Amino acid sequence: MSDRTGAAIRKLRLARGWNLATLSAQSGVPISTISRVELGQNALNYEKLMRLCRALEVDLEGLVAREAETAPAASGRRCVVRAGDGPPTRDGGNTGRRAASDLLSKSLSPIVLDVTAASLAAHGPFANHEGEAYVLVLEGEVEFHSHLYAPLTLAAGDAVYFDAAGGYALVAPGRPAKALLVASGETGFGP
Repeated sequence: MSDRTGAAIRKLRLARGWNLATLSAQSGVPISTISRVELGQNALNYEKLMRLCRALEVDLEGLVAREAETAPAASGRRCVVRAGDGPPTRDGGNTGRRAASDLLSKSLSPIVLDVTAASLAAHGPFANHEGEAYVLVLEGEVEFHSHLYAPLTLAAGDAVYFDAAGGYALVAPGRPAKALLVASGETGFGP
């Protein structure tokens, strides 16, 4: 059994809309075993593997084919970003530099932001873009504002993961701060 067997089982389970308990009930394999297999922490014996295949209505050959589908080919992409490099960009009332801007079809769009807006008024309209985002405060203290939650104060080393489509603002009320914003996809930030 390869390391990708668990990923293939998980993919088949989710395609049916099943949770772990449902697959366990259908196959007779304990939830804890299925969970550890899906996480790559455990291997299955032949009998349990066949019970899972029957429950998922796939033969062993079909499972092996799913394993092959879950194996992403290494792309070899790499982009070194030196301090201060990258085209300038704007995210709401703050400026920054886009990292890895020369790579096309990225899964992530990283930006090192200089958080200089001292208030929501100085920030202007909330920023928003499709997908999810992650902000890690690198220096100083940042207030994270959104339409969905109460303001959140983040110190250096603190982070927040959020739905960026809901709108957000990063404010540094005390003194300018620095943060890493990582947005999902090819997010189009302004110049």
